[in-house]
Amino acid sequence: MKKGDILKTIKAEDIRFVRLQFTDINGILKSFEVSTKEIEDVIDNGQSFDGSSITGYSPIEESDMVAKPDPDTFAIIPWTSDGRKSARMICNIYQPNGKRFLGDPRYIAQRAADEAKKRGFIFKVGPELEFFVFQQETEYPTPMDVGGYFDFHPGDLGEDMRRDIAAAAEKFGLTIEVGHHECAKGQHEIDFRFDDLVITADRVATLKMIVKAVANQYGFFGTFMPKPVPDENGSGMHVHESLWNSKGENLFHGSNNKKMGDISNKAMYFVGGQLKFGREMCVVLSSWPNSYRRLVPGFEAPVYIAWAFKNRSPLIRVPDAGKRKVAARVEIRSPDPAGNPYLQFAVLCHTGLEGIKKKIDPGVPTERNLYAMSKKERDDLGIESLPETFGEALNAFEKSKLMEEALGKVAFTNFLNVKRAEWDLYKGQVSDWEIDRYLRWL
Repeated sequence: MKKGDILKTIKAEDIRFVRLQFTDINGILKSFEVSTKEIEDVIDNGQSFDGSSITGYSPIEESDMVAKPDPDTFAIIPWTSDGRKSARMICNIYQPNGKRFLGDPRYIAQRAADEAKKRGFIFKVGPELEFFVFQQETEYPTPMDVGGYFDFHPGDLGEDMRRDIAAAAEKFGLTIEVGHHECAKGQHEIDFRFDDLVITADRVATLKMIVKAVANQYGFFGTFMPKPVPDENGSGMHVHESLWNSKGENLFHGSNNKKMGDISNKAMYFVGGQLKFGREMCVVLSSWPNSYRRLVPGFEAPVYIAWAFKNRSPLIRVPDAGKRKVAARVEIRSPDPAGNPYLQFAVLCHTGLEGIKKKIDPGVPTERNLYAMSKKERDDLGIESLPETFGEALNAFEKSKLMEEALGKVAFTNFLNVKRAEWDLYKGQVSDWEIDRYLRWL
């Protein structure tokens, strides 16, 4: 949206405040309000703020930052009204000297998109966001409902809540394609139409905000915590990926190799790159200690670094697009929605491009259920496992030259420091399960 159109909308809708939004290194949405009386200057010159308290940004001695809003992200917040109507814009973060802040996650995503364009590609992604909705003020997570996968309950608040989430999302420019109940009690999924890397990352951050806001209106709370309930499926964010050219052609479609169906060589090399660097990028895609409670056998989450066409147990699946060129894509199943979407999509882009650059062969597809195979069978096939713990994933990340290149030195170091601190805190805890199992037994 152009600045003039924004100013007209603000006047016509009597909008008093605009929330300037961005994410910290963890992907947590940050926001502060500015008066619309100053919005023209803010759009032109940005708004200064103290970055020292933003996780993964800058130390106190280098704390001055400038948030400059992206006019294309302007949207009226639908749950504000009655003289308090507000809008929001997502920001790019700058230093006072006018240079981009190298630790800004959105800048890292923009650099990844630019790298793809330099090679003649447009990287597009379509995520599937799963989340839980729990009752307020209970000692332990209590699901809002008792539904299961695709269950339909006309009188259930979950049906109305998902419709309201979809309606609100469309106000922010998201085209919602699918909404349904997921496998676990109180678990839901919302999917929206795929688009360019940065646009989609903006939309993931926006949808997470919407889910929490709408759930709160219903008297519940929404969470994207990967594994909030023991012995239940966790929440993932399967990401569908494809490369396009400037003519609007899907470069993942088309092959003369019958074994590959309608998937191109570029798509296969892309898969090869993501398999090769699967362990190194794992901590960005699954970026909390709790993420590795989800990545265990038996709960429909990927554990093994392999690919297939129909099989959903490997890390990457290549769905059957048939003759629909627009639908040709690959699906990576390890990411979860608790991470930073800008960093997640950036590393997915870089690893796939590296596969194409070096023509990395993904090997043969594995259509057998990997969970049912023995370790020896997997070893004989050369199938590695994803890291089993957050600490193991951090070690693989720290040694990766490609991850440092993808995030840049500043963000790579900041991410590693923040996550090491989180791992240290986690290691010092003692769970209820350990107390119940070991205290009187040992």
